[in-house]
Amino acid sequence: MRIPGSGLAKGLAVTLRTMTKKTVTAQYPDVQPDLPPRTRGVIALLEENCTVCMLCARECPDWCIYIDSHKETLPAADPNARARTRNVLDRFAIDFSLCMYCGICIEVCPFDALFWSPEFEYAETDILELTHERDRLREWMWTVPAPPAHDPAAEEPKEIGMAHKAADKLAAAAAAAAEAEAGASEGDQQ
Repeated sequence: MRIPGSGLAKGLAVTLRTMTKKTVTAQYPDVQPDLPPRTRGVIALLEENCTVCMLCARECPDWCIYIDSHKETLPAADPNARARTRNVLDRFAIDFSLCMYCGICIEVCPFDALFWSPEFEYAETDILELTHERDRLREWMWTVPAPPAHDPAAEEPKEIGMAHKAADKLAAAAAAAAEAEAGASEGDQQ
């Protein structure tokens, strides 16, 4: 059997308990929040690494990355060689009013030109100003934290382990060949 008004009494008890506790509200503009290390704030661009491969723009589900480029011909270093062409980045822009911060562009970039920056204070009063050009994206690059240090207790990657095994086999074969050669030269001397 339920006592009438017991729910109201429980609610008032919770209210009274919380009224007596100290508040933990952080006054945001005055006190900056402590962000987790992998915070997704804004996407930063390292222009030197961009080869204009267009993977980020093609894989973006929102189509919010705009890239323009042109081809530049480099003269041949040798007279018998042919001239080379390379892509030169003219425009790299991200429209953050469309971006859903999924990180696909960062994951597919094969040359590490895009990074997550923990900066989140880039609100604008006009939605058109949320399209950040490459100069602005470059400014965010300096806020990207360094990658975490490798765990010394972690197991060695398989690729490195296989390379060590192959190098050990080659060293053992070279040592055996040198030993056999030394034994053959001793036999020739006798």
